[in-house]
Amino acid sequence: MSDINPNAGLVPKNKWSLIGPGIVVAATGVGAGDLVATLIAGSKFGYALLWAAIIGTILKIALAEAVGRWTLAGERTIFQGWSSLGKGFFGSPINWAGAYFGIYVVIWGFVYGAAAMTSSALPLAALFPVLDIKVWGILSGIAGLAFVWFGGYGLFEKVMTFSVGVMFVTVIGLAIIVAPDIPNLLTGLWPSLPEGSVFYTLGLIGGVGGTITMAAYGYWLNAKGWSGPSWMKVMRLDNQVAYVVTGVFVVAMLIVGAELLYSAGIALQGGDRGLLDLGEVLRQRFGQPVAIVFLIGFWATSFSSLLGVWQGVSLMFADFIAHVRGKSDDPHARGDKSTAFRLFALWLTFPPIMLLFMDNPFGLIVAYGVLGSLFMPFLAGTLLWLLNSSRVPPEWRSQWLSNLMLAAATILFGVLAVREIITQIGKLIA
Repeated sequence: MSDINPNAGLVPKNKWSLIGPGIVVAATGVGAGDLVATLIAGSKFGYALLWAAIIGTILKIALAEAVGRWTLAGERTIFQGWSSLGKGFFGSPINWAGAYFGIYVVIWGFVYGAAAMTSSALPLAALFPVLDIKVWGILSGIAGLAFVWFGGYGLFEKVMTFSVGVMFVTVIGLAIIVAPDIPNLLTGLWPSLPEGSVFYTLGLIGGVGGTITMAAYGYWLNAKGWSGPSWMKVMRLDNQVAYVVTGVFVVAMLIVGAELLYSAGIALQGGDRGLLDLGEVLRQRFGQPVAIVFLIGFWATSFSSLLGVWQGVSLMFADFIAHVRGKSDDPHARGDKSTAFRLFALWLTFPPIMLLFMDNPFGLIVAYGVLGSLFMPFLAGTLLWLLNSSRVPPEWRSQWLSNLMLAAATILFGVLAVREIITQIGKLIA
């Protein structure tokens, strides 16, 4: 007999057997670039920023819990919440929040599609150099499209859980191999800010595991069959487990950066290519088998993020289109077999292939950086608004701790957004 009966609304006693949507969020949110950012922090400052990684994990738990609580308390999607924040423009159903999301998701999806395909291609090209990186990238995008086009949520969750397992074994294995200095590691629990570390610290708190796919968590809860407040405890357990796993990834990569790179003064490239640098360091230090296992973990990290976006953000886009068409109450209009879902999955796959053959689409990258930096403060701020309003039953509104975490996330992501906008303006002026 199945553990879950979506129509009954009953929660089985063995809650641990149900964990899944949170793992999907974790696998999607932790990309290769996030691991590189953590590695670089460890290579520059050793264990000094460990406390920041832990605070970042706590903030992500609070943010994802807020998304899940909004979804379950009212049995509605996050976009239905955004649609309630003001009147539509010129009599349309799309208000300021919907307009921002619509513009953002189209530009973001175009650029992210190319980035995700490239990230997935890098380890494949290193493992199997018979094909060019661009070819591996195109094949990765098409594989992701085929998977979400024909596969359902159940298969998707199993593949994502397997990917997290591969990532976990790889990352924890690396941390064990480099032999962490435990007493020195524990000193990083005390907050400190080494010279030049302020923005690395903010990035470490706000970066890993924090993307648009955090907003997709509610859609995956619905796909899992969790509906109504009776699933609240299960959702919270699911979310906590997922972000503890994310926190373990972050700490493990910080250990690798501190022990393998910091002590030797080795610098990595920024972005996904930094993991290729690390693969070469591992090959020289521990041999080819370790480097191969690491590249497999690199691929699992990148391709799981690609799959998560192809599935989760396409669901969000389908919900957006359902609101535009006035069919927001029709689950088929915003499901993973809807026309809008498939159109956005196609948008993520084929138009971005052009970017694989362009050296530097400067204007697009600037727009991507500005709009992308604004999404997380937008998500945290609107959740703070929604969960303290009459839209939510009193017993499920945010209490002081949740409000404190959401406010802190709004401020933190706001600071990071301002920094990113200033950086992008600087690029335009230069």
